[in-house]
Amino acid sequence: MAHAALTVQDLTKRFGADDASNAVDHVSFDVKGGEFFTMVGASGCGKTTTLRMIAGLEQATSGAIQLDGRDFMRIPPQQRNIGMVFQSYALFPHLTIFENVAYGLRLRSIKQIEIERRVTATLALLQLEPYAQRHPAGLSGGQQQRVSIARALVYEPAMLLLDEPLANLDAKLRVQMREELRALQRRLGITTLYVTHDQEEATAVSDRIAVFNHGRLIQLGAPELIYTQPRTLFVADFIGRANFLPVKLADSAAPAAGVVLANGARLAPQRQVALKDDELGRLQGPGDGIVMIRPEHMALTASQGDLACRVQRIQLLGGLMRYSVATPGFDDAPQTVLVETTRPIPGIAEGSGAWLGIPAADAILYHR
Repeated sequence: MAHAALTVQDLTKRFGADDASNAVDHVSFDVKGGEFFTMVGASGCGKTTTLRMIAGLEQATSGAIQLDGRDFMRIPPQQRNIGMVFQSYALFPHLTIFENVAYGLRLRSIKQIEIERRVTATLALLQLEPYAQRHPAGLSGGQQQRVSIARALVYEPAMLLLDEPLANLDAKLRVQMREELRALQRRLGITTLYVTHDQEEATAVSDRIAVFNHGRLIQLGAPELIYTQPRTLFVADFIGRANFLPVKLADSAAPAAGVVLANGARLAPQRQVALKDDELGRLQGPGDGIVMIRPEHMALTASQGDLACRVQRIQLLGGLMRYSVATPGFDDAPQTVLVETTRPIPGIAEGSGAWLGIPAADAILYHR
């Protein structure tokens, strides 16, 4: 299959008369040939609309879409040579699995011998050969989703588009299917665009992630980069779990000078990020800042640390221990902080007093 490269430039979709109605707001990105590229965000953020414009199912208000240098905007959807998989399987209940996969080829008047070759090869690729003569009702949800993927791949498309393809599966099957999907994509080397609202799913399967919010592409990069170096508070909060601690800058003109915590303790985060205009409302004064730190980077001990706290809840989540603790913020407003470890912490119980440790190397300071 071809390793197609995609370019999306200044893509905009407006459903109303003004810019406030932009469902997709001047979005630009490139997808390399053979890359697994995921658009992630909450419902209504513009990721599915972007995918549908690439597929030709929605007409863009403005912007450009190119595949291998060809102007995709001028090519009808049925001629774009892409495979598309939707959240709903949309299988024909009265047709066998073989005929469901063959259906589109028959519409294209492909010769029978070629239909048999392609369908048989595609069913084998997705381990569906034993079910070729069954009907969809006789298959599990995961198997039905494999059939919908087979139907998209049987065309031998240049690019595969998947819109929330695992949303209808239960949690365990969803994890299994995402691993199968990623392995299949690597094996075929097909350029793949994936849409999901599940940030764990996005980080698990993707080469790169595009984080959307309110129609805009907020941050683009490899999963590890997005997780460890979020450029906005939204990205930090949406991708993974995060603690946000209000702080005062030791010197509002020089954020690198460090910050003061609610109890007066000093901290010098090694990374500083200037907030975007739409997030400045999270700060109350010019000398305020927010320190973000992931739960797995926090330390929790029964002895001295950076912040005194009280343990509210201890949860065993498989191989993970999650501690929810309360610590006083400024004006004594209580704040909940999460700490995650792989083992129970000695001397810590629900209701007991404890101390939080904040390693400066893992903390990010967001400021003006």
